[in-house]
Amino acid sequence: MIQAIIFDFGDVLIDLNKAESLEAFRKIGLEKPNEQLLELNDAFERGKITENAFLSGIQSFIPTQSIETIKAAWNTLIGDFPLERLELLQMLKSKYKLFLLTNTDIIHMEAFEEEVGASFASAFYQCFEKVYYSHEMGMRKPDPQVYLTILRKHDLIAERTLFIDDKKENTDAAAQLGLQVWNLQVGKESIMNLYDKGIL
Repeated sequence: MIQAIIFDFGDVLIDLNKAESLEAFRKIGLEKPNEQLLELNDAFERGKITENAFLSGIQSFIPTQSIETIKAAWNTLIGDFPLERLELLQMLKSKYKLFLLTNTDIIHMEAFEEEVGASFASAFYQCFEKVYYSHEMGMRKPDPQVYLTILRKHDLIAERTLFIDDKKENTDAAAQLGLQVWNLQVGKESIMNLYDKGIL
């Protein structure tokens, strides 16, 4: 019997505009992510570098663009958060312990809060016992320690905890620790199909 649910954020609760984000960067001269940029993003999501260092790092590849322009392109990724998903969380809160676990950065989370507004953001955060951001934890999924930290801090039983994420490497890592998992297939499934999965 499931007692707790750990949710990913991007492409599980909030839609991500991945194609639009790539196009926004192409328009300002950055064709596609390279290894250095991926490493930069990894460091930023782990909270190892500052926002300014991250944006300046991107700017080094497109020096004619301003930090403001780069930040705007970066935030193109943030998509819609349908009200029905918030209502689902509010309903689940009465039955389960809910947690948010996301590989993200401070820029995107601030953009999300600005996009949905203070009232919606407050209602969203109130659904969770605790929100876990990679940039605050200093580690990212699928590092096993990420999941173990939540299980231990909240006295959760792995077998009675459901973890929902759109990336298979993340759900595979959680499953190896004994958690119940749902690797949500973006474009084919929605968090609104939760009860259809027969997990709860």
